[in-house]
Amino acid sequence: MVALVQPAVTNADVVLRIALAALLGGLVGLEREVSHQRAGLRTHITVALGAALFGVLSVHGFDAYVQPRGDSNYQVDVTRVASQVVVGVGFLGAGAILKEGATVRGLTTAASLWATAAIGLAVGLGSFVAGTVTTAALLGSLVGLRAPRRWIRGRIGRGRATVIVELAPGVEGTDAVRALVDLADVSVKTLSLRETDEGLLIEAQVTGPPGSHLPDLLAGLVDHPDVRRLEID
Repeated sequence: MVALVQPAVTNADVVLRIALAALLGGLVGLEREVSHQRAGLRTHITVALGAALFGVLSVHGFDAYVQPRGDSNYQVDVTRVASQVVVGVGFLGAGAILKEGATVRGLTTAASLWATAAIGLAVGLGSFVAGTVTTAALLGSLVGLRAPRRWIRGRIGRGRATVIVELAPGVEGTDAVRALVDLADVSVKTLSLRETDEGLLIEAQVTGPPGSHLPDLLAGLVDHPDVRRLEID
């Protein structure tokens, strides 16, 4: 019976894997940085470096304990560390998702963090081709699909916006809500009222017909006597 011995990894191999993980993760982070996302260049490099180091440790960190099964009952599960990276990055990605009023931001950045961790882990395990191809595909989707996404949203998709209406002090808000609901070509999906020190705030998520410019459709609210400020996101 021939025992399979795990090949040893040199220090040069470790340096190459960590450096390549930082480079590939940095390329993804650079795109997020250009897009003015909260998790940008440094965050993605950090995730890729950590995942790469976990990958190296998972496969080669226990070389001293690797022995033929016939000589010892000591077993090492080299997949345990790597599997925890997948779970752990999920919590980091959740921190990148932010809810601002009725709008949720950061979903793409959270997904890119998760994918960057996979890239770093692949490079750490020595799968250079898989990590490089994944990086190219990820950057292709993030950068190359911007123009088609804008075209789809502008020509085919319905316009969507979050509207915040600040009313004058002492106003109940019934007339302003009715004016918002009665706007032509505007559909109110969600609506909430909140009392502040300055007065009553109406926050609504609205949609318009494909190709429409929602600020133009909502401009009529500015002339309403109860409305003191109109903000469209």
